[in-house]
Formats: sequence, C-alpha cells, structure tokens
Amino acid sequence: MGEMGEMGSVYEQYYTGGCTKTEEEEAASSEEDSGSFHGSGVCKWFNVRMGFGFLSMTHREGICLDSPVDVFVHQSKLHMEGFRSLKEGEAVEFTFKRSSKGLESLQVTGPGGAPCVGSEKKPKGTQKRRSKGDRCFNCGGPNHHAKECQLPPQPKKCHFCQSISHMVANCPIKAQQLSPGSQGKSTTSTGEEEDMSHTPLLPESTD
Repeated sequence: MGEMGEMGSVYEQYYTGGCTKTEEEEAASSEEDSGSFHGSGVCKWFNVRMGFGFLSMTHREGICLDSPVDVFVHQSKLHMEGFRSLKEGEAVEFTFKRSSKGLESLQVTGPGGAPCVGSEKKPKGTQKRRSKGDRCFNCGGPNHHAKECQLPPQPKKCHFCQSISHMVANCPIKAQQLSPGSQGKSTTSTGEEEDMSHTPLLPESTD
C-alpha cells in the first residue's frame, strides 16, 4: 500500500506541479513547447494498474547522455495493440517534449519503431473480461480466439462435436440434444412397431 500511495502521489504531483523543481527543470520549463525531441533508453518503472511510469533516457538525438534522465510516460502514448503497458527494463525509443512539469513522452515504441513488448502483469479486472465460453474457431480449443491460436490453419469442422464431415449448423448431435422431444418420439415410434408385431393375424377364410 505504501508503494502504491507513493506512485499515486508521483502521478498527482506530476500533473499538479507539486514537485519542487530543480535548476535544470526550471531551465527546461523556460523552453516549454519549443518542439519535440527524440530519445531512447529503457523503461525505469511502470505501474500497470495506474497506467503510467517513467522512462530512463540514455540517448538524446542519438547522443549518449552522461547520466540517465527521467521521462514521464502514460499508457496512451504507447505504440502497441491490446492492453498497453511497459515492462521494467524494456528497451524503448520515443519522442518527448519539455513541459512545465518536466519531460513528457509523446509517443513510445520499441527499437526501430516496433510495437512495445509490454508487461506480463495485468490488472485483475482485465483478466476477467474474457468469458469462459470463448472458443477458438480454428482448433476448437477453449479460452482463446482464432487470431491467438498457436496452431496452423486447421480444416473446417463442426465446433460442437469436432467432426470434419459437417458444420455446426448441420450437427446431428447438437440437434438431438437441443430437441427435448427427440427421444420421446423415437420411443413412441418403436412402441408402435412393437404393437403392430403383436397384432394377432386374422384366420384365413375357408371360402
């Protein structure tokens, strides 16, 4: 709780200007909105629940810095699909600007403009979004979609019984289970056949 409170206060201070500025930050603020710059480095830390963190910039405009400089990063600036986050120590390239609150990233990518890798950690809420009924239309396996399937494209088959001879719309097994009176009908027809087999034969006419 102490660490989370500290992170929250960092975020609040960053956006409210609560941090005490150093001489370097004062000089940087005088050049506020003078343009964007390019930097590279690694993720210093990132809070996946709060959606923000700091980058440790080691190069600016291709020139190695004497000491790393912190650059604020928000999840909305990350170039990646799905849940956006950064992994601690992940290599990044980014554009940033000077603001009254310090250095702030504008866009963050992986090396060479590739998508960011992201953290393996995710808030508990995002892990429960996927329903238990999700099924892959490629392999028929549960808990993932076809675009996430690790198997090569599979032949089309029924997703209910996994047979390749028909599709799910024509599945006889599914139709039988969905029809509540199917078993009763078969029993009735069988009973009618039995009644007919036990019907006594009429005596032949002697005429």
